[in-house]
Amino acid sequence: MSTKIGIIGAGPGGYIAAIRAAQLGAQVTVIEQEAVGGTCLNWGCIPTKTIKATAEMIEHFHRAKEFGIDLEGGFRPNMERIMARKNEIIRTLAQGIGKIFESYKIKYVEGKASLADPKNILVKGREKKEQNIEVDKIIIASGSKPMVFPAFTFDGQTILSSSDALILKEIPESILIIGGGVIGCEFAFIFKALGSLVTVVEALPRVIGLPSIDTDCSTIIQREMKKRKIKVILDKTIEKTEIQNRRVHVTIGPSPFLKEVKEKDRTPLEMEVEKVLVSIGRESNAEGLGLEGLGVELDSTNWIKADQRMETNIPGIYAIGDALGPSKIMLAHAASTEGIIAAENIMGHNRTMNYEAVPSAIFTFPEVANVGLTEPQARERGYEVRADSFQFRALGKPQASGEIVGQVKIVSDSPTGKILGVHIVGPHATDLIAEGTLAIRLGATVEDLAHTIHAHPTLSEALMETAHKAVGSPLHSLKE
Repeated sequence: MSTKIGIIGAGPGGYIAAIRAAQLGAQVTVIEQEAVGGTCLNWGCIPTKTIKATAEMIEHFHRAKEFGIDLEGGFRPNMERIMARKNEIIRTLAQGIGKIFESYKIKYVEGKASLADPKNILVKGREKKEQNIEVDKIIIASGSKPMVFPAFTFDGQTILSSSDALILKEIPESILIIGGGVIGCEFAFIFKALGSLVTVVEALPRVIGLPSIDTDCSTIIQREMKKRKIKVILDKTIEKTEIQNRRVHVTIGPSPFLKEVKEKDRTPLEMEVEKVLVSIGRESNAEGLGLEGLGVELDSTNWIKADQRMETNIPGIYAIGDALGPSKIMLAHAASTEGIIAAENIMGHNRTMNYEAVPSAIFTFPEVANVGLTEPQARERGYEVRADSFQFRALGKPQASGEIVGQVKIVSDSPTGKILGVHIVGPHATDLIAEGTLAIRLGATVEDLAHTIHAHPTLSEALMETAHKAVGSPLHSLKE
């Protein structure tokens, strides 16, 4: 008799886990209370990248003369059509997942799930109908949601969550983005290209100030924001918001993270904008699942704890994706991999999750991507660190395409040449990082990368050129 697996959540972790489990012969039921594809497909990765594609096209139009094209009559973005295209792409991809479920005989149930015990999932449907699903094993892929802050409660009109920003009917004349992290910076470039006046307020001393992000990447992105007249206010926080006549009056004060506040920084800044977008964190969706009653271990902020095999402290209950919180990696592709590992372990395999080789992808203008360690992280681990960089502007393909901003940096262990980290800011960085990810997964050296033939003219030559610098044979760099 086949193993019965119940999966709570149909995001990139849950639906991938379902497919892999079904491939291995399991009888799979997926429970989802909103929409197949989860946050990634409906409110995150796909809709933002769809709108970003429009924003990039607008940027290309502004540079048309540079490429020998005369545009007469001008152009303007149509928000209604932009959103219609986004919705159609979401619908197409969701239908594709549904067809895959059908092909593997995966049962899809809509409703709110809760755990009666490790063998039974209670589902409340939209019409308040209840059903019980008997299972042998459970995978929790309940995801996360935008964090709510009492100081600026979402109203969907003037104070926006990242989800609200994806259903706007009109382009804001002005927008202040609270948080200069990944989501905040992506939206900053998008709204600026669409025509908004954009301000970003960040409590840290740099944008995208994650420990895993190379400081050079942050510096270049901040410079590009300045070029586009995106106003960036660092080391500051929002003290108060007041809605007056459908506009938001914002009071900005010093960051709580500052060790010392200078006298000139104590005076609050005042600003009025049409919209405020809050992008400073996410919180767990695990509430209401009944985990506490079963004794499933949670941390102090309600994130689920799981081991490297993706199993919780309760045998037979696994957890993956955003449900694990920031102590792991809250990225769609990490969730998918965790889902595969959970499904395979349930079906008798013995796999563990390797968080050392998970790439990140940030869709700013230009893009940022990284995998592995930064220079400070590598030094903390005791490596004798070498860091080599190569500018995209030195290559033929970036010059031909007019995308010369950015660089590749490779962090390596000097005695062995082993690649420890790859950090890219530049055109198609999120595609190029796959080569760096493979190099780290396989334990490759800078010599391995330098001796790998790369097609010409391509952007990927930047990785090869950086590796050549690391081994002392730079080909397109000035002699030092």
